Amino acid sequence: MSQATVSVEAETEVAVPAAPTGTARRTGRSRRGRAASLLLHGALTVASLIAIGPIVWVLLSSFKPGYAVQSTDLALVEDPTLSNYRYVLFDTSFLRWLANSVLVAALTMVIGIFLSATTGYAVSRFNFPGRRPLMMVFLVTQMFPVAILIVPIYTIMARLGLINTLPSLVIAYLTIAIPFCAWMLKGYFDSIPTTLDEAAALDGCGPFVTFWRVVLPLARPAIAVTAFYTFLTAWGEVAYASAFIQTDDQFTLAYGLQQFVPRFNPQWEYLTAAAVLVTVPAGLVFLFAQRHLVSGLTAGGTKG
Repeated sequence: MSQATVSVEAETEVAVPAAPTGTARRTGRSRRGRAASLLLHGALTVASLIAIGPIVWVLLSSFKPGYAVQSTDLALVEDPTLSNYRYVLFDTSFLRWLANSVLVAALTMVIGIFLSATTGYAVSRFNFPGRRPLMMVFLVTQMFPVAILIVPIYTIMARLGLINTLPSLVIAYLTIAIPFCAWMLKGYFDSIPTTLDEAAALDGCGPFVTFWRVVLPLARPAIAVTAFYTFLTAWGEVAYASAFIQTDDQFTLAYGLQQFVPRFNPQWEYLTAAAVLVTVPAGLVFLFAQRHLVSGLTAGGTKG
């Protein structure tokens, strides 16, 4: 037998056993991959059902009469009716509360976007005395719970004569929203190249014109997130509203809903109908901002 023949047989003997081993590994990985995928999708399905279950139950309960909502028998739909919505819309101050909430949320959103954007841009682009302490103050304010801040803010509002007025709520909500949004927008502005500012300056643009015409259009995703956050901050807040507002005509929706659940005679059918109506404006704002939410929240995480 020649040396070439021996070499070929040796290569054959080495190559033949290797094929089944690789196939077995791929089969094992494929089985583990399918099992992991099934487990992941099963967990996500369960989590989704847990998340939307209460929402669906509130929606179904809003169409039930009072006795059906408080009944111990579990039924998805029992004697459906629209009387709950009719009562909430036309026999209560719901529309007045809605107008108050829209006004407060809109003012908080517009003022919050302007102050947060200008603050974030100034801290991102300019070095000035107190720059770092300012950002540290914004960070520290986020460490305190709302309950601690109610008393000092209430004292300030009382001295200014703003108790039981909607401007008091706007100011209070801005103290919550602006520090967080300024930090977020500062990170986003850091990701926008400063060469754009320099090019605008060469064209004769001042700092504000550069911010308004060059930088701000590029920050649309972050602005959308800021709008969504400031709107929700004012839309669903209860603690400040319960402390500052005293008369029915100044109630916001979140605080007005408490009128449907008095201590001794809770009206759950009206509460669920009102809760469904409350979610409609927030859902519209979310639909408007959703395409920018992910990019706006993550784009400021890296620089360059």
